[in-house]
Amino acid sequence: MSGWLGVLVFVAALLVVILIHESGHFFVARAFRIKVEEFFVGFGPRLWSVRRGETEYGLKALPFGGYVRIAGMNPFQEVAPEDLPRSYGAKPVWQRALVIAAGPVTHFLMAVAFLALFFAAIGVYDPSRPLVEQVEPTLGGRVSPAAAAGLRPGDEVVAVDGRPVRSIDALVAYTRQRVGRPLTLTVRRDGEELTLRATPVLSEVGGERVGRLGVVLGAARERLDPVLALGRAAVRTGLLIKGIVLQLEDVFGPRGLARIGELLTQGGARRPTDPTGIVGGARLASEAVRAGAWDYLFELLVVFNVFIGVINLVPLPPLDGGHLAVLAYEKLARRRPDLRKLVPISALVTAYLVVLALSVTYIDIVAPLPNPFQ
Repeated sequence: MSGWLGVLVFVAALLVVILIHESGHFFVARAFRIKVEEFFVGFGPRLWSVRRGETEYGLKALPFGGYVRIAGMNPFQEVAPEDLPRSYGAKPVWQRALVIAAGPVTHFLMAVAFLALFFAAIGVYDPSRPLVEQVEPTLGGRVSPAAAAGLRPGDEVVAVDGRPVRSIDALVAYTRQRVGRPLTLTVRRDGEELTLRATPVLSEVGGERVGRLGVVLGAARERLDPVLALGRAAVRTGLLIKGIVLQLEDVFGPRGLARIGELLTQGGARRPTDPTGIVGGARLASEAVRAGAWDYLFELLVVFNVFIGVINLVPLPPLDGGHLAVLAYEKLARRRPDLRKLVPISALVTAYLVVLALSVTYIDIVAPLPNPFQ
């Protein structure tokens, strides 16, 4: 299948994520009767816009984000007298905090919702249920034991020699140790259990001669009931958030910057753990589609979605986390800070992020991440 499909899915998913993020800010602001002046996806030159009521909706040329312009949030903006009661600054701290937090929170809610739907509708792999994915017709120049025994792709191996199979690794280890000794395999096929006999033969695996039947094993899928799927999705999202937070230093800290500098100045092969951006993500999505690894593609989209949510909560302006930090200061200090004094910090953070993004994009183009499916 064409890898361009993966690129299109990846880009479309990012645009949807941005749209939902900004919708979080928009709808919560509207719920508190705060005036929203603009709702745009993208930055730069305006491609299209339309005004509905007091809000202008539109699309801009550079699809690298989006924004909702709320009356009174810009400290240099003059607010019309009639709009002052509905401006951002006129609302209590808790309402302003909810308006800001609504954007990043949508990323985590999306992750839970998409994962729960995936677990319930498609299922999760269960490593305790070995599934035959491929039967090799020959092994060592002869008909493979698996083919001779009648094993088929889709067969689930439930027992060997009368013992229940607990994992793929246990089944492989048991098979490797029984060269020339017949095995009795109990497999589940189309809802029925069948008993087959196969004898492992010597075959070279990783430079070692071991017993093999001539099958490629995977894990069976198990669909979860909706409640269990929701619970597992919440746990999985929490683990993703924790993992991304713990790895922020590898991207934005001294270690991550040193690695990016090394790649920019010295080149060299990329590591799978190296930072990547939109170009690298799109390339991985393309390779996933070519390999038919739809689970990998789905996981990639979920991780990028959660990553954007976490980054937005970093307590530095102009990120959402920076706005929340200002509101926390206002609440604790019981006085409103002069937001104009934060403009240099916002400009510095923005410049840092832009330079970092451009650097990672350049590296993704000239030295792509290794293909995980080769």
